[in-house]
Formats: sequence, structure tokens, C-alpha cells
Amino acid sequence: MQYVVKFFSEIAIKSKPVRRRFIRQLAENLRTVLGDIDPQVELQRGWDKLRVVSAAQDPATQARLLEAMRNTSGITYVLEVQEHPLPALGDIVERVLPVYAQRLRGATFAVRCKRSGDHDFTSVDVEREVGGALLARTDAAGVRLKDPEVTVDLEISRRTLFVIGRRHRGIGGYPVGSVDPVLSLISGGFDSPVASYLTMKRGMRTHFLFFNLGGRDHEVGVQEVALYLWQKYGCGQRVLFISVPFEEVVAQLLERVEDSQMGVILKRMMLRVADRLAADLEIDALVTGECVAQVSSQTLRNLAVIDSVTERLVLRPLVASDKEDIVRMAAAIGTEPFAANMPEYCGVISVRPTTRARPERVQAQEARLDMAMLDRAIAARTQTRIDRLAETELQRSEVEVLSVPLAHGTIIDIRHPDEEELAPLELHVPVVKIPFYELHRRAAELRPGDTYMLYCGKGVMSRLHASHLLAGGELDVKVYAP
Repeated sequence: MQYVVKFFSEIAIKSKPVRRRFIRQLAENLRTVLGDIDPQVELQRGWDKLRVVSAAQDPATQARLLEAMRNTSGITYVLEVQEHPLPALGDIVERVLPVYAQRLRGATFAVRCKRSGDHDFTSVDVEREVGGALLARTDAAGVRLKDPEVTVDLEISRRTLFVIGRRHRGIGGYPVGSVDPVLSLISGGFDSPVASYLTMKRGMRTHFLFFNLGGRDHEVGVQEVALYLWQKYGCGQRVLFISVPFEEVVAQLLERVEDSQMGVILKRMMLRVADRLAADLEIDALVTGECVAQVSSQTLRNLAVIDSVTERLVLRPLVASDKEDIVRMAAAIGTEPFAANMPEYCGVISVRPTTRARPERVQAQEARLDMAMLDRAIAARTQTRIDRLAETELQRSEVEVLSVPLAHGTIIDIRHPDEEELAPLELHVPVVKIPFYELHRRAAELRPGDTYMLYCGKGVMSRLHASHLLAGGELDVKVYAP
């Protein structure tokens, strides 16, 4: 199968050095994500496109390759193509018929041709010639130039003809890693994962920073969504997941700070820590999922007071978004189920939170706090490469990893439904499907004494959840990693 990858339109208008750098980064990203699926995949880099060639004949593998390309930022379209030496004008239809004859049966159609190079015919000539021949030689219902049911896509580049079988929309944006890195404050709800996705889509290598307010279940849930974003959209870039214990900060706020000021001061404490961590990592910008006026701490006055504790740039990709739009985007990118099942923990809820914080009053309240607690929180942080989260979890408890399933056990397929649909698991032992974002809630369905083997595509999420379930002490849980 051969694919043509069309770059995001903004890449095409960059200066030559920048364009070359962006295309090189995109090619590296594709080699990483596609190589995990088909180690023999070939990439050919051009000035206006990338060609991807795979010898894989398995439909499931082809579907995974296509899905990976569609989720790689920097790509506007992925085209399934057949490439031929350019024949004479009257013979082009012979290359088109095998691809489109069946699809044209009973349907209206139009031929669209893009052409570059010197030829003795125009694009319109090709459209008329091929359209007339298809109308005569297929069972098409007729030609309809406006809103046809089938569009016959052709591209001619110098002496090469590309017959485009399917055109798939990509996510656009810039290749991850082509823009400076950022540190994203992620909590696992609807907003911060979407904000992180948007920075990744815009080409920023996005590290994740989680403030643990006191819940281990919440931390695992946030690790899940961060892993999901990285695996689906991160293109294998090396990023960190940093978890900072904030229980002491929460305790001091509850004991020493006026109720109305707690929300703003908590955010200021988080930004102070984030600023110091970003400085250590040589990162110039922070990212949050806040949007104006969604909650009391997100008024413009409050955001200004919060941001005043750092000179670092604070990016808010969702700043003017409606909640409905955010939820809709979360569903589109696959993070909505995480938010819906997230076992959140919130230790600071003001009864009457201020919407117009005054700097002098906030500073007076902060003077009551032991600011050395931030030093202690930073010192106690865990900082792990996101692809090694599973290894960290294995150190918490011993998880047995099996390459062959046990005959007396049950496989739990914890993959996201989209991934499971692309490559169904067929084994000789019982298999049940519980997406990983539902596993915590449905753990009560698992019977103590039975043996369960968790399975996911890369083994990362299964190790994470096996460790967490074993920590409960009642279940026999292993990992199936063929």
C-alpha cells in the first residue's frame, strides 16, 4: 500500500530553512510511529509531500498505519494512492477503472485533477477525458460537478500519475517537536487534556505536571490520560510526567487562609512550583486548561493575580472556549471517557470564592503560610519519562508478565474501544473487554481467587493498572504481553 502525506498548509508558506526543518521533523515522527506498526515501512521525503510505502497486506495493519498517520500533527490529508508512469491522455482511464468502477455503480460523480509540470493538456482536459470514459464504461448514474456522491481524485506530477483511492483528513498543525517545549498542568478533567492536545497539535513537545492533592486513584487516572495523549498524538517524543505532592499545601491553606482566597492562592502555589520546574527543564512556557469565567478563579482579575507570581509565559489554549465546545473536542480526541470516569480529589473548595482578588489581600494571606512547604513538595516530586511509567509502577509491586496466556485465566482487554476495533484480540482463553478508564470503577466485578491477565497494545497501560489492582491485595492480576 502506498500513501501520500500532504503537509499542513501553514508549513508550505514557511521560509525554506524552516519548511525544511518542519518536514524533517515530520518525517522523523512518522518513522517512529509507523515503525512500531510496520518495521519495514519506507518514507520518501519530497518538497511538497511525503510518500509512505508499506508492503503489509493485513487489513488490520493497514488500518493501524492509516490511523497513526491521521493522528500525527503536521498532516492535512493522507491519500491512499496508486502510482503509475503517466500514460497518454486517452489511456489514463485504464488506470482509474480498477480503483473506481465499483464505487461508481449507481452514483453520481465528478473527476478532479491537480497537475504540475509541462504537459500538452490541461487539468480540465484530463477531467473531461476521464469523466466521459467513466460515464461510458461504468454503471455510474451520471456526472454531477456540484456535490457529487463520488469524487474521482487524480494528481499528475511531471511524468507520474497518482490515482487517489481514498482521501483521509489529518489533524493539521505542526509536527510535534518542531516548536519549543512546554510544561502542561494536567488534572485529568475535560479541560487540561484538551489544552495539552492543542499544544501537541501545534508542534510543542508537551511535558505533563500533576499536583497530587491527596488521592492515589486520581494520580493513576491522570497518568492514564497523559499516557493516552502521548501514545496517540505524541509521536514518541520523550516527555516527562511529573507528580508533585501537594497535601501539605492544601492542609496549610485550609488551616491558615480565608475561605474566599483559597482557590486563587492554590493556583498561585501551583504556578510557583511549575515555574521552578520549568526553569530546571529550560522550558519557557506553562500551559493550563483555564478559560475565562468558567469558574470563580478564572475571572480576568483573578487570572492576572495568579499569573503575577511568574514571569514565564502562561498559555491558555481554551481561554475563549465554551464548555460545550471543550467537551465536544474531548470526545473527538478520545479523552472524554477519562474525564467522565476520573476519580477526582479536590481538597480546596471555597464556599464564597472571590471573583476579584486584590493583590495586597492575597499577599497578606500568603504571609501566614510556611513557603518552605513548596521546597519540600518539589524535593518529594516524582519525575518519570512517560514511556517508563509502567516500569515505575512495577517497582511499587511485583507484576508477573506473561508472553503466553494461562489456560485457566481470563484476559481483560483494556484498550480504548477505537484501538480494540482496529485489531480485535482472538485467543483460546476467555476475553472480556473493560476499557482502562472504566477498570477502576468496575474492579468490583472481578472475583477474588480468579486469575486475570491485563492486555493492552504496548504493555504500558496494562502494567500501570495491574500494579494498582495488586495494591488492593485481593486479586490475582498479571500482564499479558505477547
